[in-house]
Amino acid sequence: MTKHKIYTMSFASVYPHYVTKAEKKGRTKAEVDELIRWLTGYSQEGLEAVLEHQTDFETFFAEAPQLNPSRSMIKGVICGVRVEDIEEPTMQEIRYLDKLIDELAKGKAMEKIQRK
Repeated sequence: MTKHKIYTMSFASVYPHYVTKAEKKGRTKAEVDELIRWLTGYSQEGLEAVLEHQTDFETFFAEAPQLNPSRSMIKGVICGVRVEDIEEPTMQEIRYLDKLIDELAKGKAMEKIQRK
């Protein structure tokens, strides 16, 4: 079976779209970065290095320092699919991030997005 195209896309090529989506709704790049760090355990410096090195999505998640155990509490539909029902681990991680950005753009409080 061939890998999904998004696995080989650089995280840096999609990141500006996350930021734009959030900023259009009055949120900030700093909040996007905070959610990415919360989900993956990357430091800000680590995140910036990933962006600079054009790391692909598969590597981005495979090398994440500490995937947040609370991410399993992320529920809901993204791209017509329930994130909790996605069986392929890397795709589920990507969709968790998509869901977090959606919630941020919809105005949810950071504490709720981070399942505190």
